[in-house]
Amino acid sequence: MITLKNISLRRGTKLLLDQASVTLNPGEKVGLVGRNGAGKSSLFALLNRSLQEDSGEFHIPTQWRMGQVAQDMPETSQSATEFVIDGDTALLLARTEVTAAEDSNDGERMAHAYMALSDAGEHDAPARAQSLILGLGFKTSELTHPVNSFSGGWRMRLQLARALMSPSDLLLLDEPTNHLDLDALVWLESWLKRYEGTLLVISHDREFLDAVTNVTLHIDAAKLMRYGGNYSKFEDMRAEQMNLQQNAFSKQQDKIAHLQKFIARFKAKASKAKQAQSRVKALERMEKIAPLLSEADFQFEFKPPAHLPNPMLSMQNVSFGYPSADTPDQAPTVIVQNISRSVLAGQRIGILGANGQGKSTVVKTVARSLQAVAGEITEGKGLNIGYFAQQELDVLQPADNPLDHMIALSKRLTQNSLLTGQATREQDLRSFLGQFNFSGDMVKQTVGSMSGGEKARLVLCMLVWQRPNLLLLDEPTNHLDLATREALSVALNEFEGTVMLVSHDRALLRAVCDEFWMVSRGGISPFDGDLDDYQRFLLDEAKRLKSVAAVTPSNSLPPPDKTAEKKGLPKSQSPSLKNLQKELVQVENKIQSMETQRDELHAQMAGANLSVSDLAKNGKSLKQIEEDLPLLEAQWLMLTEQLDNNVSAK
Repeated sequence: MITLKNISLRRGTKLLLDQASVTLNPGEKVGLVGRNGAGKSSLFALLNRSLQEDSGEFHIPTQWRMGQVAQDMPETSQSATEFVIDGDTALLLARTEVTAAEDSNDGERMAHAYMALSDAGEHDAPARAQSLILGLGFKTSELTHPVNSFSGGWRMRLQLARALMSPSDLLLLDEPTNHLDLDALVWLESWLKRYEGTLLVISHDREFLDAVTNVTLHIDAAKLMRYGGNYSKFEDMRAEQMNLQQNAFSKQQDKIAHLQKFIARFKAKASKAKQAQSRVKALERMEKIAPLLSEADFQFEFKPPAHLPNPMLSMQNVSFGYPSADTPDQAPTVIVQNISRSVLAGQRIGILGANGQGKSTVVKTVARSLQAVAGEITEGKGLNIGYFAQQELDVLQPADNPLDHMIALSKRLTQNSLLTGQATREQDLRSFLGQFNFSGDMVKQTVGSMSGGEKARLVLCMLVWQRPNLLLLDEPTNHLDLATREALSVALNEFEGTVMLVSHDRALLRAVCDEFWMVSRGGISPFDGDLDDYQRFLLDEAKRLKSVAAVTPSNSLPPPDKTAEKKGLPKSQSPSLKNLQKELVQVENKIQSMETQRDELHAQMAGANLSVSDLAKNGKSLKQIEEDLPLLEAQWLMLTEQLDNNVSAK
């Protein structure tokens, strides 16, 4: 078990832990929570020995293997699969020993090395790595792409996969959901539920914590408080404690009034839509979040929009995509096409869809950051868009400071005649920034030197100041703590305009959205279920993809479609389809033969009567198979995907 007894820990002059004690048992899944700056990441640094306690006693079993996500951005030309396999430290050590044994020409050492390599999982390492990569949202065709070819967010997903690949008894995850879409988040939850070691996770996603953890560790006032149960249980117990202490509620009377309005809003709609039904449980806890809101760094509200055009905008046969990166003359890439929909005043739309289906592309096009590839978007008179980009730097200038941004925003809105009576003097802008905790020297601090939470706070400040009537929010909670997420939820529910929201924060989606649009397979359609239905859909889809990626025997190709003749379709397949199937069968046969040979070698090496020289000889053969088999499996995956695409095109 992990024990901390009377631990004191400082970072500079700040005392983060003061005589703090706690015990964590093997196999527990622990959510580590507390205000920003309370010391959550520093506690992780203590656990992995990057920091040393100032006083007290600290113990982790010496035999425990520790896994965690590296925070550096990987720079390597290794393929995604190879990079993740290298996360398996036990396998790397076994490979190193095999190389050393071969160089030594010591037959006995070689025999032991080959056996250790087999025990370390060399035979299924590529399959294990690729399962992690695909689960985190990558496409099959990207398994062999070099790490350097991916953007920063995708490289961090590979770092996460690499950490999960490593055998561990203690797994430390600091904000693992920040770069994930909802489909990858659901997959990660499922994986962590099966994890057999001890888990400590820092997250600001309440539903993720509820799904994964069974213990909550709260850092408060430099102490560690352990609560049995997930985040919601912790929230209930803490609210009761604070209520008994008569603490915080005296400051929250005005917020309670807002929460009552929030509850009334959705109680009125609960009988009208299935989506509203899914939020009934959320309403039951709204009274309890007042203590949590008291911990928020700031609280805010959107002022009523000056105009509410209806419809806000109308789309006629619109196609969404982006221009070719190679040459301006090349045809643009189309992701979503032929959409005819209207966005009405007061709508609260949650945009769902698996990774890569085009959610952010749709939002960027509505926000005017991208041009529609085809069709026409007609905006209502007086439309004033407030846009929160998934990457804050899409709308922020790293070299400028918060005051520069507010001045530039004021000038832009003045030029576009969108100002609605806001005061625009520098002192007024400074005062408004102060409401979002940008005061003193911070108004002159460059954005590039700010934390993710500070950047998100600045974007929210700019949104609120311009009094929009249409809010486009693309993953607005990535860098917000739990208290600020609740404050955002309350502010959005009092907002009188229209909201279009892309988020992997299911608590926010449940609380804010009246309806959902599904972006899938090149189209947009209403999603009639609630978020629980959508989550089941994502899990089913993940299982389907996993079954497609599984190596199947050569006789498993689907039988010919006997209804083809009835449908008026030709009986014969196209030559390209026949060739793909033929090549797939050949690769499957090779895989099957190689796997049989591998199993025979394993059986022989496990026998008691094998000589040292035979052990070494079999070990070499086994190593060669382990090197060749992943290449064949990668070829099988590529052929399967090509066959799938060919059949779909038919």
